[in-house]
Amino acid sequence: MNFTQKSLTNVRNNIGKYIIKTPVFRFDFIDNLCGCNVFFKCENFQHTGSFKYRAALNAIKNIPSEYKSRGVITHSSGNFAHALSKASNELNIPCHIVMPNNTPEFKKSSVKLYTDNIFECEANLKSRELMTKKNLKDKNLYFIHPSNNTDVILGNSTCTLELIEDYQNLDYIFSPIGGGGLIAGTSIAIGNFSKNCKVIGAEPSNVDDAYRSLISGKIETNTSTNTIADGLRTNLGTINFPIIQKYVKEILLVSEEEILASLNIILNKLKLVVEPSSAVVLAALIKNKSKFKNQNIGLIMCGGNIDFENLKF
Repeated sequence: MNFTQKSLTNVRNNIGKYIIKTPVFRFDFIDNLCGCNVFFKCENFQHTGSFKYRAALNAIKNIPSEYKSRGVITHSSGNFAHALSKASNELNIPCHIVMPNNTPEFKKSSVKLYTDNIFECEANLKSRELMTKKNLKDKNLYFIHPSNNTDVILGNSTCTLELIEDYQNLDYIFSPIGGGGLIAGTSIAIGNFSKNCKVIGAEPSNVDDAYRSLISGKIETNTSTNTIADGLRTNLGTINFPIIQKYVKEILLVSEEEILASLNIILNKLKLVVEPSSAVVLAALIKNKSKFKNQNIGLIMCGGNIDFENLKF
């Protein structure tokens, strides 16, 4: 796939009136802790509380015209389900969501604000895909994958476009990595609009499939999804993996204890409400701060949809 400056700019212009240009925050406490200049791109302030609204909106705006009356479908346990349901509602397109039956109620209720078409399945990828395939065929819907979709990746790129336009001297941008849609979007934005900035991935050690994939040169999978960073439990896809291979300099791994320690800092010291997946990037920077001393670092806070009921430090 050939991504160009023009294609990325067109996407930004196409969805610009619907999305929030999210703020970038600086904190002396973090700069001193990490020994570098840190810029927090706060997608926790985006519509639906995560960067995924950018992706969902761009994807929904680009579906074939014959599906606009029939509707779209995706499988998601959280942020993309919320984002796609709101984006579809915004554009008056029917939306169908397949969700695992163990999805927390606060996530289900967010989706129910915009659509009643929710189908529950067993909590594994095979069940998700089978349920989605059945409804896709029965209802003649259009499938939008949460991360392995070109329009999704392009929508995600607008987050980093905003960041590097306002802060052109960044040396690195840290992105969380789960399904690969955000870091792929980050990568093509950097590849097209920055000469010096490099992309670093941050991933929980418990679900290190992207780290292993970059080493082996093929898409690896996980046998467990045991991480508090629930937004990062999914695997890379065939569309975003080649982009990651081309642009991502390195993937840094962090433990569950390091994620929780960073989340504690963000919530209690910085007073930002973010989900554990966001804390992974700060955890990676703190753990590796000697490598990035005196550099200008952008951290993407991917979302703020946190379940306080079940959070334990």
